[in-house]
Order: sequence, then structure tokens, then C-alpha cells
Amino acid sequence: MVDSGGHIHFIAIGGSAMHNLAINLKQSGFKVTGSDDEIFEPSRSRLSAQSLLPDRMGWHPDRITNMTKAVILGMHARKDNPELLKALQLGLAVYSFPDFVYEASRNAKRVVIAGSHGKTTITSIIMHVLKNTDKGFDYLVGAGIKGFENMVRLSGAPVIVLEGDEYLSSTLDRTPKFIRYNHTIGLISGIAWDHINAFPTRELYIEQFEKFIDNTPDEGCLVYYRDDEVLHRLIRKKNRRFKLIPYSTPEYTIVENRYVLKFMESEIPLRLFGKHNMQNIAGAIEVLRLLDLKDMDILTAIGSFEGASNRLEKIFDENNIRVYKDFAHSPSKLKSTTTAIHELYPDQRIIACFELHTYSSLNKNFLNEYCNAFQHGNEKIVFVNDHTLQIKKMPPLSDDLIKKGFNDRNIQVIRSLSVFEALISRNIRPNSVFLFMSSGNFGGLDYSKLINSFTRHQLN
Repeated sequence: MVDSGGHIHFIAIGGSAMHNLAINLKQSGFKVTGSDDEIFEPSRSRLSAQSLLPDRMGWHPDRITNMTKAVILGMHARKDNPELLKALQLGLAVYSFPDFVYEASRNAKRVVIAGSHGKTTITSIIMHVLKNTDKGFDYLVGAGIKGFENMVRLSGAPVIVLEGDEYLSSTLDRTPKFIRYNHTIGLISGIAWDHINAFPTRELYIEQFEKFIDNTPDEGCLVYYRDDEVLHRLIRKKNRRFKLIPYSTPEYTIVENRYVLKFMESEIPLRLFGKHNMQNIAGAIEVLRLLDLKDMDILTAIGSFEGASNRLEKIFDENNIRVYKDFAHSPSKLKSTTTAIHELYPDQRIIACFELHTYSSLNKNFLNEYCNAFQHGNEKIVFVNDHTLQIKKMPPLSDDLIKKGFNDRNIQVIRSLSVFEALISRNIRPNSVFLFMSSGNFGGLDYSKLINSFTRHQLN
């Protein structure tokens, strides 16, 4: 590893995890520089505040010299990236993001949370509880959490909690990130095919989780959701020496629009909701027990957890009109999110808005995975930004193809932000819940303006 004070250069510094690591390393005493061809918010503002925003966009090999001690390569960068070629020519140490994190935490107990869904929330719950019980730990998580200034912390703590993404490590390393972290304690929340651009078949995608299971050391532990059929099948066929800990959906009730967890003869009112989040809590509890926390300390802290940013986050609640946004993009997340809203508000109109934004969701060969994914919704809206298709160099998707993929002729396919905003405005009325699900931004939707429009409607 590079000694504190050494120069580290980030290729593709604008990524969600990349820019957070860059900030952490600068605050730890490293000299940090970076490049990217385009940087969006909030990465742009956060890098600027730390004087890390590149003075010019694009790739500039002159930023890398013999004095550069290490280069961290983001997945966004291609093999022919001029800065990468310069680093290789100079014989510099080039790390993928997960390789660097592993090297910085190789002496710690590494807790890696994996799965096609729920991993951000499970990681966030664990972090929240550890902080509230004054445990020292490092972390990496894919969303902002109340009480944490940054999404990455590497300080040499004895425990590190890592959200384990199954996506590829870098353009030079096609290994999934969660493998490179080399977990001591692993958790898998469930398996549902995703990332078709990296894993073109369901079997290949599932194989990555099998590798994760096999990567568990003999003295390690694997926590897993026992009611996932694919995951259960993988677990059953393994001859293992490590400890296996299953979890399932805990008992809960809903009292006055609030979920109450029934656990170990205790009833804990929660700020999270949805059956899927009850499962996430159950998984987090098992990991926290493995970290030697007591049940009552765990449950008390979980009761105050408000959720991670953009994960079923309520952004408006007035006069019986509510607005939520969720970082939902896969079929399994669409199903669980709409079901959670319906379970909490069974008697209200649900206006469910979903954006096709990822490589998988925009791929015509993957669309059938969304069959019946809209479990609930009085109005079902699918937003497609044709500009996004052009940027990703993907062919157009017709309205008919989308409706066939979702197996729902009642879906409204919208391609214009102005038309989308007008449709939302027409649906503003009491006893309504609006749900915005996307890993993008609906073609530039300004949530601040959106909330103002809801407020103005209340005043009229």
C-alpha cells in the first residue's frame, strides 16, 4: 500500500464509490488527483468542496508521472484509456477499487453484504447499529446514511463492513467486486438475475454467487436468506466447513401505518416498512450477533434507523398525499417496493413511476424479466429516456415491446420529461401515494420543483 502523503490518482473519479474513496484518502493525508470525462451531482459538488474536482474534463496522461505511487481504476474507464496506458507504461501499481479496499483492510474482520437486492439497506442497518453502540469500524456503502459524512471510511479499524457489489471490478479485472473483498463474514440476501451486459445468461449470473459462497474461509461464516429458492439450491449442494446461518422473514405487525417487529418476545416500532425490509433487518441482526453485539442493544438501535438515502425515502407528506423515491431498477426491487407501498397504504391510490435506465432494463432481451413486476399501482408509468438509449448505444424500445415485457397493457410509456410532469400534476389529489423508482433521474426531474408543485396544489 501507499504510505500516507503519497500521490494516488483516480481514473474515473466521479463514480459514487470512487469519489467517496478519493475524499476519504485526501482526508487521511494522501495527495489525491483524478480524471473523468463527465461528473454528475452529487459527486461534482462533493469533489469540488474538497478541491478534488478536475480542472478540465477528459483523460490527460500528463497527470500521471513517476512520482505517482498508485492508480485506482474505475469500472467506467476502458482498456484503451490514455491515463491507464501511461500508468502501465511507467510500471505503476494499478488497483481496481475493490483491490485497493482489500489491501487497506486485509488485517480487519471483513463483513461483506451481497445479494441482488437489499444489500445497501442491510449494510446501512449494520453501520447504524455499530455506531450507536460505539463500536469502532470502517465501511463502504452505496448510499448516504444519516450520521455518516462519507460513504467510505478506511482507517485501519478492526472491523470493516462492505456492501458487496456483484458487478465487475474493472476493465482489467472481470472478477465481481464482492469476490475481491475476501470476506470473513458474508451475507447473501437473495439472487435475481441482473447486469445482463456483464452476465448475459441467468446461469452465469448465479455462478458469481456460487463463487462468493466458495470464497468463504473455513473459519468464516455465511449468513443467507433461506427462502430464496436459487440461493437455497446453491447452499444445499456445497460441502462446507464454514458456519452457515440462515434467516427468514421475522414476525411483524402494522399499527397505525407503522411496522412493529416482533423479535425475542420484544416489540420494536420501526421507521422502515415493507416485508423485504423486515427480511433485511433479520439478516442484519444475524451479522451483528456474529460481531458480538447483544440482542437488546441491536434491537434498540434498529428502532431508530431511518433508512438509507433514496431507499424508499419519503420526501413529501401533507394532507394525505405522500411521495416516495426509491433506487429501484431490477424486477425484484420493483416488485418488493410496490408491494411494500400497497401493504402500508392499502386503501390509497398508488401512482407508480418506474424508469428504464440500466443496461439490463433497456435491453430487449431482458425486458421479459419484468413480467408482472408491477405488483400494485392504480397508475403504472414507465419512463424511457431515448437520450439514455443513445448514450448507452442501445437500440430503440417501442411502447409495444415494453408493454409486452411487463405483461401489462395498462402501462403508460412516457418519453418526455414535460409530459411526465404534466401526468403527475393531473394525478395530484388526496388519498394518493406517488412512488418514483429509478437509478437515474427521469430525464432530469427536479425533485425540489416537484415538491413545490405538490405544495402549491395544497394551497389552491
